[in-house]
Amino acid sequence: MTASTEEHAMRECTFGPLRIAFDDRVLEPRAWTVMQSEWAAELAPELPPGPILELFAGAGHIGLLASVLTGRPLVQVEADPVAAGFAAENAARAGIADRVEVRGARIEEALHEDERFSLIVADPPYLPSAEVGRFPADPLRAIDGGHDGLDLVRATLEVLTMHMSAGGNCLLQLAGPGQVESTRRLVDEGWPVLTVAASRSVDAERAVALVTQR
Repeated sequence: MTASTEEHAMRECTFGPLRIAFDDRVLEPRAWTVMQSEWAAELAPELPPGPILELFAGAGHIGLLASVLTGRPLVQVEADPVAAGFAAENAARAGIADRVEVRGARIEEALHEDERFSLIVADPPYLPSAEVGRFPADPLRAIDGGHDGLDLVRATLEVLTMHMSAGGNCLLQLAGPGQVESTRRLVDEGWPVLTVAASRSVDAERAVALVTQR
């Protein structure tokens, strides 16, 4: 890709066995999120075959590692064109561009009505708007989750009700155990077909929740 310029110098980081490219317009991959990819690989053998869906893909690292670990095709959704470009570039770097489709669109608009996925990873912006100043180096659209941090979580849950197959699993990245519990209440009140079945936390600010159908 040609996104790298003198103003936006391309950088690289290690993510599991992958080398991921990005620049300052894209959220820098966090090493802890390897756990999300590895959990997807744990779940995959018990799920029907088919592609992984990644929502809010960013530079693509989480979905790409899950695809490498499972051998499954991958559909990545990312509205920001720069991030989507890096996701495509990183699929090529990983040697799996032939089984990765990057869709540059909002998650509400990216999927066909009849598409269903048994394994989904979602990495929505989850910080409350009042807290984004703690991370001045991060692109605002990649971290701002609205007044309570859950605006894009709500959008994700809506997509799950329409596009997660029966018996499917979604691994949803969240801001620690407290936000897992907030999401659990949100699901119970507004999306009764879904449930937060489990979670894994790194610390008070980093967690992944497993969302399934009831």
